[in-house]
Amino acid sequence: MTSILNSDNVILIGILASIGAGLATGLGAIPIFFTKNISNKTLDIMLGFAAGVMLAATSFSLVVPAIDYGGGGVKGAAIALVGILLGGIFLDFTDKHSPHVHLLDKREEGRKSSLAKMWLFIIAITIHNFPEGLAVGVGFGDRNISNGLTLAIGIGLQNLPEGMAVALALLREKYSTGKAFFIALLTGLVEPIGGFIGLFLVQFARPILPLVLAFAAGAMLFVISDEIIPETHKNGFERQATYGVLIGFVIMMFLDVTLG
Repeated sequence: MTSILNSDNVILIGILASIGAGLATGLGAIPIFFTKNISNKTLDIMLGFAAGVMLAATSFSLVVPAIDYGGGGVKGAAIALVGILLGGIFLDFTDKHSPHVHLLDKREEGRKSSLAKMWLFIIAITIHNFPEGLAVGVGFGDRNISNGLTLAIGIGLQNLPEGMAVALALLREKYSTGKAFFIALLTGLVEPIGGFIGLFLVQFARPILPLVLAFAAGAMLFVISDEIIPETHKNGFERQATYGVLIGFVIMMFLDVTLG
């Protein structure tokens, strides 16, 4: 095991970590086989937890390394600033121009399309999950396996409640339990694609590592603020969801300090 976890195998480890993080959506959806009576309160707390994990991962595993690799000080902060804004603007542009639908609240966004609702939903999940996979991939930048694995664990943790939310939304749309689980599982497999792209960028274009780290951070921040947190504030359980954010944040912070 130790021989595998070395810098010479960073690409293989990064790809496997991205796949593992993505498969966590399927793991999170497993409870639908036993109960479908999961309250909005519970779901909002779980999604708040996911937002907190993502926020801490963004802060400690992406932004801080981006500043360090960028040279620290004003220079590092300036590179991180540019990358974060570019990541957020990219996600905003993609969100506005890609037709998609959110099954949790049935909002249609982006360009009008004649595609079936299921395909519009898959596009939405792709927009959401791609930056998470990208973050895991770039987390292995400069052959930093500990940082990459910490990010993969964090993304996997936040994918658990996300998989549950996706599966429950599909059940409400009258999909069978098996099909809802299978689709929830598949939505997480977008992440290895983003992970591979992130790995490729930082392994073969290392000078742009700080910018790519910050770009992934900006994309994730956009998803947290535009998608996840607003979703937890629609059913009257804002305070409980906020505690979910706090718990997710401190758990991921602890993991980053102890494992990263």
